[in-house]
Amino acid sequence: MNTEAIRKIMGIFLLVSLTMISMAKPVKEYLQIPKQIVMFEGEAMRFSSTALPVQTTVKDASKSIEIHKHAHSFSVKAKQRGEKQMVLEVAGMPVKQVDVKVLPSLKVIPGGQSIGVKLNTVGVLVVGYHLVETENGKKSPGELAGIKVGDMITGINGKKIENMDDLSPFIEEAGKIGKPLQLQVLRDQHSFTTKLVPLKDKHDHAYRIGLYIRDSAAGIGTMTFYDPVSKKYGALGHVISDMDTKKPIVVQNGQIMKSTVTSIEKGSSGNPGEKLARFSSDREVIGNITDNSPFGIFGTLSKPVDNGIFTKPIPVALSSQVKEGPAKMLTVVENDKVEPFDIEIVSTIPQKFPATKGLVIRVTDPRLLKKTGGIVQGMSGSPIIQNGKLVGAVTHVFVNDPTSGYGVHIEWMLHEAGIDIYGKSDKKAS
Repeated sequence: MNTEAIRKIMGIFLLVSLTMISMAKPVKEYLQIPKQIVMFEGEAMRFSSTALPVQTTVKDASKSIEIHKHAHSFSVKAKQRGEKQMVLEVAGMPVKQVDVKVLPSLKVIPGGQSIGVKLNTVGVLVVGYHLVETENGKKSPGELAGIKVGDMITGINGKKIENMDDLSPFIEEAGKIGKPLQLQVLRDQHSFTTKLVPLKDKHDHAYRIGLYIRDSAAGIGTMTFYDPVSKKYGALGHVISDMDTKKPIVVQNGQIMKSTVTSIEKGSSGNPGEKLARFSSDREVIGNITDNSPFGIFGTLSKPVDNGIFTKPIPVALSSQVKEGPAKMLTVVENDKVEPFDIEIVSTIPQKFPATKGLVIRVTDPRLLKKTGGIVQGMSGSPIIQNGKLVGAVTHVFVNDPTSGYGVHIEWMLHEAGIDIYGKSDKKAS
């Protein structure tokens, strides 16, 4: 037998051996134990060790974690904040090192309430052009000045612009004296200046800049959570974009208030449904809005809120702790009553970095399916509860399947809210 044939036989033998070893029960059990475990204080995790007796040791005596051995398993209990290494041994031989990180205990109160949202933009938002009819034809001064839909006009002639009413005196004065306006414009987070010459409309003799503008936006959504200590809250689970420009609204400030669901437009394939709601009659402001991010809107509550289900805070789950399987969604489908509905977490991605689509969920509750067809617009932000923990929030519906949609892990919403989930100040609170 030649050398090449022997090499091939040895290669096949090694491949088969490695395959059989990887399929062996002890190896499978060890592979299922992650190299890093992140837990909150007071939590415990249990791991199977049925095939071979496993010894566990902790490098350096530690109060952070506690190891408990059972007949066919072992468990790790998080005692207090800290980081330690746990070594797994078989027959006195180390086979795996696991890094264990214990985070400070964190609990928040789930929401589910329908809320009204009012945003005030930074400056005024350009949402379109219009032509000014002059003696010399039709023109749009704004378009001639290089202004684009989606731009924010933040200043004129060195003066700050906060709302639409601020523009009129500048436009009239510049038109009368024939002097161009010096506009400060914000586009995609970059600021620049441009000159704009207002033109007189030959019909009403008023000076125009040929732009459609807006300084606020309003809508409804769902409260996700709030921290009973700091009063910080998170809602919606996704960014609010302008309906015309489709671009995220740059927020100067805003308010949230209670709202009441008046009716439901049921969703169907290709046609997402919608909650129809109105702001509370007294329009009482219950909190401010300081941030409009890809993970939702955030701010601080000024009035107490109650969903009628959870009066005390519950634990939160990291993205790595969320499991596929049954869960509950809290939302309002009639008036202002928050109710729990059955859903299934179809898939979950244990993300290491913030991302908006970490969960895929499906509505399984017969009553909700009959009432709404599944997930509808206005449910965004509805908290997702699994095994007594807040794990995420509903964000988007699948257009061709209203029974299913995306969710965001609560870990990233808490981070955006400035709530210290990792035991350090990763994000400065607004």
